[in-house]
Amino acid sequence: MTSSRLSSVQFRFYEELNDFLPREKRKTAFTFYYKGNPSIKDSIEAAGVPHTEVDLIVVNGESVGFDYHLRDGDYIAVYPVFEGIDISPIVKLRAEPLRRSSFVCDVHLGKCAALLRMLGFDTIYRNDYDDSAIVHISVKQGRIILTRDRRMLHIRDVTHGYCVRSQKPAEQAGEVIRRFDLHKQIKPFIRCMACNGIIKPVEKQDILTQLEPKTARYYNEFYRCESCNRVYWKGSHYEAMKNTLNRFINT
Repeated sequence: MTSSRLSSVQFRFYEELNDFLPREKRKTAFTFYYKGNPSIKDSIEAAGVPHTEVDLIVVNGESVGFDYHLRDGDYIAVYPVFEGIDISPIVKLRAEPLRRSSFVCDVHLGKCAALLRMLGFDTIYRNDYDDSAIVHISVKQGRIILTRDRRMLHIRDVTHGYCVRSQKPAEQAGEVIRRFDLHKQIKPFIRCMACNGIIKPVEKQDILTQLEPKTARYYNEFYRCESCNRVYWKGSHYEAMKNTLNRFINT
């Protein structure tokens, strides 16, 4: 005969993890009731926080992993990614480090994906990918999932992911840069904004047939995507792109 008695722990979530909590539970300790012997990973997600957003769990003053099981009376502090600080000597919650500069975006983040590519980040996006395809790519290639749908980050197989809060593409890209402390990894204009391929210089004579007459007449420096053969040059749009780029470098 099993006991129906409820046990309880105290949870305290820090910084942006509070975005996932009801207003009355934000930035304060609250009681979490449970039955049985649940893992701390399942309990964190039951509270509403995707496990992929968590980088450190401290129970009664000691760091633990996702396989820890709740004990009645525990006090649990849960922290997000520590930007710019390597906490791996303290605890590892996952086999691979959370910070990677390669991404796979969901259907809502197409413009954000293009901006991340412009900044030099390896970013996969297609508007026909469903959740299962995105998760498969993330697991197989070790990519961080970027999504506006927090439910995707609750999928058990997902180990690397981030729920983008903003609805505006430029703000979304900036949010990702800050979240993963990627300012020093920005390498602009090395990736194709259309397909994510690598862009390299190309001789003008090799792509003349792809150019409009005026473009061929006024420009001599060209670049071509190795994957889709899209041709780039420093036209009038280039200055606007540089201004956009400076917003990310200087924030």
